[in-house]
This record gives sequence, C-alpha cells and structure tokens, in this order.
Amino acid sequence: MGKTSARVRAACVAVTAVALSLALAGPAVAADQADPAVPVTPTAPEAPEAPAAGDGHRDTHSDADHHATREAIRAAVRSGVPGVTLTARDRYRPWAATAGAGDLRTGEPRSTRDRYRVGSITKTFVATVLLQLEAEGRLSLDDTVDRWLPGLVEGNGHDGTRITLRQLLNHTSGIYSYTSDEEFGRTYLLKEGFFRHRYDTVPPDRLVAIAMRHEPDFAPGTSWSYSNTNYVLAGMVIEKVTGDPYATEIRRRIIEPLHLRATSLPGTRVTVPQPSSRAYSKLAEPATGPTYDVTRLNPSIAGAAGEMVSDSADLNRFYTALLRGRLLPAAQLAEMTDAVQVQDGIGYGLGLMRTELSCGVAVWGHGGGIHGSVSEAVTTKDGRHSLAFNFNGDWAGDTAAVVEAEFCRK
Repeated sequence: MGKTSARVRAACVAVTAVALSLALAGPAVAADQADPAVPVTPTAPEAPEAPAAGDGHRDTHSDADHHATREAIRAAVRSGVPGVTLTARDRYRPWAATAGAGDLRTGEPRSTRDRYRVGSITKTFVATVLLQLEAEGRLSLDDTVDRWLPGLVEGNGHDGTRITLRQLLNHTSGIYSYTSDEEFGRTYLLKEGFFRHRYDTVPPDRLVAIAMRHEPDFAPGTSWSYSNTNYVLAGMVIEKVTGDPYATEIRRRIIEPLHLRATSLPGTRVTVPQPSSRAYSKLAEPATGPTYDVTRLNPSIAGAAGEMVSDSADLNRFYTALLRGRLLPAAQLAEMTDAVQVQDGIGYGLGLMRTELSCGVAVWGHGGGIHGSVSEAVTTKDGRHSLAFNFNGDWAGDTAAVVEAEFCRK
C-alpha cells in the first residue's frame, strides 16, 4: 500500500483518538508496581533485532516463504516499536514469528501466543452479530437508530430518526466521534489525564452524550467518516434487541462456536490474561519524549467500538470463518462486503475494510488501536491466506508494510 492508503488504515486503527496513534495490545497482571507515571527505562535496547532462534517462531513450511514478512517486523522494531507478534496462515499452513521485546524492563521477548487488546477489530464482531440478527428477522439494517434507541441520538443537529443501522456500521451516519472530543482526549489519552483516569468506568450512554455535544460531520448518507460513536450505538442496539449485553451475544454467537479460546470481552477488567506482553505509549502529541507502561486500563472508554482481547491465531480463525460464510448467510455476507469507496483501493463495508495492495491482491479485515499497541488482521476473500499481528507500542512502525510483505511476496 502507498502512503495515502496507510493514512486511511490509520484512521480505522485509531480506536481511542485522533490525538494519538493508539492501538491495542494486551499485557498481564504484572509490572505496574512502581509509580505508573515514571518513564520506562529499558533493560534491553529500544529497538532490538528479532532473535534468530528461540523467538517463538513456529514453522510448518519454509521460513523462506515469509522472509519479507520477518524483515518487515524487524524494521518495525528498528523504527521504535518495542515488539511484534505475528501469525499467518496460508492454505491451512501456520507460520508465526516475533521480534523485539515484550517487556522493556526485563528484556523478555514477545511470544507468538501473546494475547492483546485488539481495539477496533471489535467492530467486525459487533457488525457480525447485527447481521445475524437481521438474518433472523429480528431487525432490519434499514431500521432507524431512533427505533431502537429512542431519543438518544439528538442535539446539535444529530437526529436518530434519519440515521439507519446500516449507516452506523459503514460509517456514513455523520455522527461525531466521541474520541475526537478535546476534553475526552485530555482526560483519557494524554499523560496527565490518563494516569488520573485510567481505571475509570465510562458507560456507553456517556460516550454518546460526549458526541452529542458536537455538530454532525455531515448529513446522514452523504459522505464517509470513521466514528467510534457508531459502534458504541451498535452495541446498545444489540442489547435492546436481544435483552443481553452485546458481549454476551458475541460470546454465544462467535467466540464459543469458533472455539476462540484466547478471545474475550473484558468489560471493566483492567488486565489482559496471560500469556501477554506489556503495552507502551508516549502519551503525548506529537508522540515524542519518555515511554510509559500503559498496560493496565479500563477498556470501557472503548466499549463496543474496541474493548476486545484476542491473539493472532484466534483473529485468523475468525476472519477466515467469516469470509468463508460460516458465520453469516450469503445475503448478509454480501451486505457486509458491499463497501463504500473511501479512496482509490480502499473500501469500508459493514465493520469490514477492503484494501487492494500494490501487487493487486485484495485483503479484507480491520485494524485496531488502543493505548500502547496497534493490531491488524486481514484475509483474502476466499479465506485461504490470513494474517494477524500486534505492535506493543503506539508511536512507531508501519502496519501497511507488514501486510504488503506477507501478501505481495515474490
């Protein structure tokens, strides 16, 4: 992908802000023992080379097939990313590798089994549940938001009687993204606010209320703009239709049937299950200065827009099953992959993004971001070749280069 394409992907990766290039990784229950606002002093080099062996690499076919991918994750570490974990599947053959550190204090490397916060990748799971509900006749994507959430989307030009569920899912609603609010950014994203409020619980209606303080970005259906508020509302619609929290429906309909053992929706839990690595951020705009451990946080600030935890193997399994029609009937999968053109080579469907790479290969998936890490998960439409990976730092690295390396290798 070129630079323009990378910028669009970055917009979809940012689950918690325009102000920070957040992403989403996940750690464990350790290492916030000292003052959490004290900068991390690495024991290992800031940009260690990927170890030649013992780095968690699993190889069921030739490593030479993925030489470019391995070099791309090493380049990410050289650029400043603390560490990378990655798993690819090509015609059912898995290949996994890591580079760099999972813990900058101890120098412990990342693991191919790391669980991490996947941020906006959560959106594909939420959209899948809404499409399942449509297939069951329990709602229509042409229903208005106001039908299910009366009076919630109103004020400063917002009007839920004119916005459809489909427009929530493909980001054509025009609803302002609460993560773009300056006060939200100061409170939850930048250094001083983050360390005071990292454990706060923020309910979804409060996130929507933040968005309603602003004018819409445009009239419904007239343009495209990525808005995390859309998916907070989508999660609330799932609960209204089913009587269960969206997390319960995702577990019942997707996680359990696909046996996604590393995937969970933490709600307000501030830790990520083991095995996992630390997550790091500069907590500043521009992203310069000290590096902070931001592993522990309450993901309710992301909610249905980006709270989920998973690992690379589970994400590959999910997107492969989705694109192969195991989760949706053909009609609903066609709706999901009917993408709005965002720019040349880039389209956004219903919680699913289509990107045409430089070699002509098209991949479908999503990126995700939250404090301290960046994730990406994509697959070809036939589900035969998939890739998922995570950076455990949110200020460096090129996810597009890793995707290009894997799918456009010669």
